[in-house]
Amino acid sequence: MSTLTCGFIGLGLIGGSIAKAVKSCIPTSRLIAYDINTNSLELACKEQIIDQICPAIDDSFHDCDYLFLCAPVTHNDENLLALRPYLSPDTILTDVGSVKTGIHRQIEALHLQSQFIGGHPMAGSERFGYQNSKASLLENAYYILTPSETVPREKVTAYQDLVSSIGAIPLILSYEQHDYVTAAISHLPHVIAASLVNLIKSCDSEEGIMKMIAAGGFKDITRIASSSPAMWQQICMTNTENISGLLNAYIQYLTELSACIDNRNGDALYRFFDSARTYRDSFTNSSNGPIKAEYVLTVDIADKPGAIATLAALLAKHQVSIKNIGINHNRELAEGALRIEFYDKEAKKAAVRILTEHNYRIHTR
Repeated sequence: MSTLTCGFIGLGLIGGSIAKAVKSCIPTSRLIAYDINTNSLELACKEQIIDQICPAIDDSFHDCDYLFLCAPVTHNDENLLALRPYLSPDTILTDVGSVKTGIHRQIEALHLQSQFIGGHPMAGSERFGYQNSKASLLENAYYILTPSETVPREKVTAYQDLVSSIGAIPLILSYEQHDYVTAAISHLPHVIAASLVNLIKSCDSEEGIMKMIAAGGFKDITRIASSSPAMWQQICMTNTENISGLLNAYIQYLTELSACIDNRNGDALYRFFDSARTYRDSFTNSSNGPIKAEYVLTVDIADKPGAIATLAALLAKHQVSIKNIGINHNRELAEGALRIEFYDKEAKKAAVRILTEHNYRIHTR
């Protein structure tokens, strides 16, 4: 069996995580990479993830089985043009962008449809760069594939198998369906979250009372408003039609809801909240999806000196890392006085076990 060769144009958080996952699952694979950030390449080489550093996009990429376009989407045009003279017809081109229409149109313009399978690993982090990449970032995350119509079926199947082998869950969609779905469950929610935060900012008093007590439910539903403004600017400018259409539908929905509230239509309001509750409760508890999961629990804790330090020391003693910790001053929608956030599901599960064994009363969600 021949050695799997994968090339990476761009080696940031996502590209680095894919590379690490491939190297972990297929140790015999050969990985080559180009990035304008030479520090990332040197670190990846030192960690024995990348086998060959490419100083430019050149014929080093000719023998790749898979070639991952992981640079910012605004660079896809120039990178594809630079790659084209060196591409083998057997190479499968793929990308990692969260909007697919643009890259598919670029591929069509260059007549590369027969070897392009769009990719979108639905995972991420508030951190960025290769230094924060990790193979586990992709574990149990949906990895959407958007094959061009002329890609051979066996190539699509082989890519599905590769995605599965690195711990992700392959899901095939057309690029049009992908952009509509992600506009609904990822892009629009970010717009809404940011608009809610800006609404509170504009309506708050000079004393900042709203900001002071904005915890619990409000902080939860607006958490994603802390994402990169540059990234979301670009998403809105590249998936414009889908986001705008859904936003207009949402505005119409809010207008109808506003009328129900104005008219004190109790039956309609009950149906509204009950329908949302029932549908929301039917969601899987999995962390898969484009909006990154939080691993949070809250704990009842005595209001006395040293109580927080004792709890933190207990978790540290068992090598459980805490991402964030703070007092819940507004517990209208959350039980427990102390809110603790962890980096991953395993850390949260360990904390639940340890704290329960030490007679802490905990609340998970």
